[in-house]
Amino acid sequence: MKTVLFSLTAILTAASLASAEPKPNIILVMTDDQGWGETSYNGHPILKTPNLDAMAANGLRLDRFYAGAPNCSPTRASVLTGRSNDRTAVLNHGHALRRQEKVLPEALRQAGYATGHFGKWHLNGFSGPGVPVLATDDRNPGVFGFDEWVSVTNFFDRDPLMSRKGKFEEFKGDSSEVIVDEALKFIATKSQGDQPFFAVIWYGSPHDPAIATEEDRAPFRELPVGSQHHYGELVAMDRSIGTLRNGLRDLDLADKTLVWFNSDNGGLPGMQPETVGGLRGFKGSVFEGGLRVPCVIEWPAVITKPRRTNYPASTSDIFPTLAAIAGLPKSSMLEPIDGDSIRPLFDTEIGPRTKPLTFRHTGRSAIIDNDYKLLREKGRSGKDQLYDLAKDPAEANDLFAEQPEIAGRLLRQLTEWSESVDRSLAGEDYPEGVTPDPVLSRAWAGAPEYQPHLDTLGARPRTPGPNKPKRKKQDP
Repeated sequence: MKTVLFSLTAILTAASLASAEPKPNIILVMTDDQGWGETSYNGHPILKTPNLDAMAANGLRLDRFYAGAPNCSPTRASVLTGRSNDRTAVLNHGHALRRQEKVLPEALRQAGYATGHFGKWHLNGFSGPGVPVLATDDRNPGVFGFDEWVSVTNFFDRDPLMSRKGKFEEFKGDSSEVIVDEALKFIATKSQGDQPFFAVIWYGSPHDPAIATEEDRAPFRELPVGSQHHYGELVAMDRSIGTLRNGLRDLDLADKTLVWFNSDNGGLPGMQPETVGGLRGFKGSVFEGGLRVPCVIEWPAVITKPRRTNYPASTSDIFPTLAAIAGLPKSSMLEPIDGDSIRPLFDTEIGPRTKPLTFRHTGRSAIIDNDYKLLREKGRSGKDQLYDLAKDPAEANDLFAEQPEIAGRLLRQLTEWSESVDRSLAGEDYPEGVTPDPVLSRAWAGAPEYQPHLDTLGARPRTPGPNKPKRKKQDP
């Protein structure tokens, strides 16, 4: 009996100590329109990304990581909720996130984290180039759990005009470096106490149109002007990653801080060299080029054996993974959750994924079950297609007719999941029984709340048109 009692005491003591362990600091970093092929660690022929390369060499590199959707606002909704964008009513870029959703920053704040957002927001229902988020905006970052925020509505470039919790503020320099500097100020302040921090750094680069310095454009002088600026912005973005990593080391925070880097959707068409590393499709497509994005997770205290993995994961996995790491209650997430925790992957390979990855966006949809991917193109005449991504990552050989059993199974799963998404969109997930209408994208320039600021915003210099590259026709 004494032995049993001793063992029970030991178990309870171990559990108590585990729960008392300090929570890790968390930083989510996301680029805007960086394609899967746009890192030197992934073999880009011209672009050099030494700081992302160093991060990949020191962490977990996910070579089959997917954005929750093929453009910006929907993917951001999946990051904050762990749910498909259509469940949250973020049907397309610029659509607003429903306030009834349970979100990651609020959950972490309730768990004792200091929370900060820096950069692009694009979840408050406004379209057009980024402008400062208003304090009166009922969907500003503070409404969704961020204590501090220096934010703009959408993409932004050099010398940005931003909003510090509603107060307009001018900044000088490259936009990526500006928001990393602001994030590091927040981190330095919070690190002086025992409170862990959660920082979200959402870049505006390399979203088109781009503005890069002469120095950052220099390695790309042989390219068309638009491509020079595009890749020049990625040079500055990568440099800011180095600033962030060095800042964490200087503050003695690197080991106890998890940094999760990825892009918000696939690469842009029309750039030279191309942006998607030989994959099919670009931003706006549910082919691999529109969904597969670069991703690296660095956490030196835990990911002690750096490696690369082909385990399929997505931005919908971020919330469940961080919930597991921070010990958040299950109630912190709104069911149904489309993502899954990949925390065990930090330690070792975990075999086939048991929960398929699912996507739905403006009439297109797709499901990925490990090696196999079934996708449905837009419209009633849209063609169902099946690909074996292990053998055919470029999606050149449609197997739909050749493998009817696999195609049929995935089509049934996709249909059942999409019906579930329809119920969520109708508001059935909300305990209060409310069925709110989606808040669709609207131009800030015509919105009543921005009318008092039009003189200030109109006086800002605009991105020169010649930098914009000629578009190529995308896959459907």
